[in-house]
Amino acid sequence: MATHPLNGSERAPFPGAKSIGKADPNERLEVTMLVRRRSADAFEKHIATLAAQGASAKHVGHDEFAKQFGADSADMAAVQSFAQKHGLSVVESHEARRTVVLSGAVAQFDAAFGVTLEQYEHAGGTYRGRTGPIHLPDELNGVVDAVMGLDNRPQARPNFRTRTQHGNVRWTAEAKGASTFTPVQIASLYDFPQGDGHGQCIALIELGGGFRPADLKTYFASLNVKQPSVIAVSVDHGKNHPTGDPNGPDGEVMLDIEIAGAVAPGAKIAVYFAPNTDAGFLDAISTAIHDTKNKPSIISISWGGPESAWTKQALNAFDQAFQSAAALGVTVCAASGDNGSGDGVNDGADHVDFPASSTYALGCGGTSLQASGDKVTSETVWNDGASGGASGGGVSTVFALPAWQEGLHVARGGGAQSALTMRGVPDVAGNADPATGYEVRVDGHDMVIGGTSAVAPLWAGLIARINAIKGAPAGYINPHLYKDPSALVDVTQGNNDDFHASAGWDACTGLGRPDGEKVKDAVS
Repeated sequence: MATHPLNGSERAPFPGAKSIGKADPNERLEVTMLVRRRSADAFEKHIATLAAQGASAKHVGHDEFAKQFGADSADMAAVQSFAQKHGLSVVESHEARRTVVLSGAVAQFDAAFGVTLEQYEHAGGTYRGRTGPIHLPDELNGVVDAVMGLDNRPQARPNFRTRTQHGNVRWTAEAKGASTFTPVQIASLYDFPQGDGHGQCIALIELGGGFRPADLKTYFASLNVKQPSVIAVSVDHGKNHPTGDPNGPDGEVMLDIEIAGAVAPGAKIAVYFAPNTDAGFLDAISTAIHDTKNKPSIISISWGGPESAWTKQALNAFDQAFQSAAALGVTVCAASGDNGSGDGVNDGADHVDFPASSTYALGCGGTSLQASGDKVTSETVWNDGASGGASGGGVSTVFALPAWQEGLHVARGGGAQSALTMRGVPDVAGNADPATGYEVRVDGHDMVIGGTSAVAPLWAGLIARINAIKGAPAGYINPHLYKDPSALVDVTQGNNDDFHASAGWDACTGLGRPDGEKVKDAVS
């Protein structure tokens, strides 16, 4: 039978990784297959309208979306027939998500997809992987957009930074003449509209760690804020699993919950836990987007990695998921990274973080904030140097220049400017410097944490308040913000290494940090 390489599925080993032998042929795993969209042309037209009109465009309901833009039942049946031929079990099949999850042994998947799965060893540990493309039979050629989960390397990293502590938790901030803040104080300084996000649901995507209800109870009581409803949603066997290490992934989970929950305590917080693989990450996002029980209107993502670390099929699959979110009226906020213009890749080139670089995500960069009383006294690009972290940002090498960024320029050192020719990151910003960071509680410890991980849930909380006030979801807000940049307070000082702040949009802090009341008016 003829087979065809799946476009964009090529994999290479982690840098420095070496094969230590074939994977155990009896090892069980699950693989996510993404099926093409029904009525793709009609969907593209709908998305183009959204890109032009933003929040004023008509959103599609979940049932209507599944009928118009989900997978065709015949395509889903073809995948299930393929699975049966190879002795693979169908764990899950979801037409709206266009997803079929298959379970089987390594040997079965090797035969089904024409790959050889091996064990690889690298500095960070071991993983199961492959090289080269995935192969599909004639009947699935053009039907399947992506196959993920064969490779289980860690795909993303959390974008938070814990402030150095020297006995006194405020030592570093005082040494810099800076103060730390609660999320409530930041919301006030940024003039967020009144309200608590009542009736909304904020989805948080987490690829490890967990939360402890006792910590949440203590934390929100200390803020004199009503404790929000927080639920854990398991995706691909991911669980709420606190590690007990406040400097590990628990720090990410608690930071996200406590910022979003403090800003919008009337909203439900749904935390989607999934494995840290490309398949787990995608499945968590698509599960949240199409969750008809909890119905999130905002998704906050604090995990990511440089575009160069992703396969083309994964980049496309995530971007398609965010397009679905836009169609459904779900706002996606994504941290732009904590490693400046290089995004942690040590090759001397500039890199941007994905998924923040998707055209359909609101990329959230970082600032360093100074305030006196209830007034902001100064705000600059967050940049604490190579070891301290800096706001991620730059120019995508993958995603085309969106219409709403046309005519913008990129500022570099010495006043040099060039026209923006591809998607620029980030779109917006907020306080992220660990030295001026957020007071949170993690694993029984009161801590101060920063990073662009803090900015995504901050914006998510703002959008929850706006949605509750409007009585309707703001949805895809990027076009509206670029149409009305006065809704943001421009940050014009500082750099993230290669890129410099400038008047208007820049590749460090985007359009700037929010003026909450003006953002409300801009996206209405």
